[in-house]
Amino acid sequence: MMNYYQELSLLPQDEVPIHFLWSKVFQQIHLGLVEIQDDQGCVPIGVSFPEYVTGQKFSILGDKLRLFAIDEMTLARFDVAKWLARLSDYVHWTGIRPVPEKITAYAFFQREQPKTSKERLARRYAKRHHIDYDSAYQRYSEMPHKSIATPFIRLKSLSGNQEFCLWIKKSTTTESTGTTFSSYGLSAVSTVPDF
Repeated sequence: MMNYYQELSLLPQDEVPIHFLWSKVFQQIHLGLVEIQDDQGCVPIGVSFPEYVTGQKFSILGDKLRLFAIDEMTLARFDVAKWLARLSDYVHWTGIRPVPEKITAYAFFQREQPKTSKERLARRYAKRHHIDYDSAYQRYSEMPHKSIATPFIRLKSLSGNQEFCLWIKKSTTTESTGTTFSSYGLSAVSTVPDF
């Protein structure tokens, strides 16, 4: 069970919108989590978005992020101040706190990869089937546009230097499970306290 947490509040300004801030802050959090992952790529810190709201047409992450760990030492070793130092005018973080005792809900925050982009699907199909892009695109050209309600953070791939959307899906449960997460702090099998 995740017993300690640290809360980050994004502070958007007129010239720095919330979406831009999410990209910069989450990129830094990801870099920090990569540094502490084990040989299997597992990370002992999970993230949550306490203001996450799901709607019919769209959903939002809000402007808060929580980092959770089993013990205080793990969060201290992560050292959020080090990773967010250059963004300190745009994000505030608390000290490490114990999770409230009477938690009744837990959440899975996991990566979702919706199949929406004709171009992405065509590129992937061309690569997998060793055909040219134009032929692969024909396969998807009649596909209707589909909008996705799941919120996302736009990030830049450190390996390929390409921008991509990290779609984040939330589901809840009454049980606490697992303690390892991806290098984005997300998991389909490990929960974080939801309060």
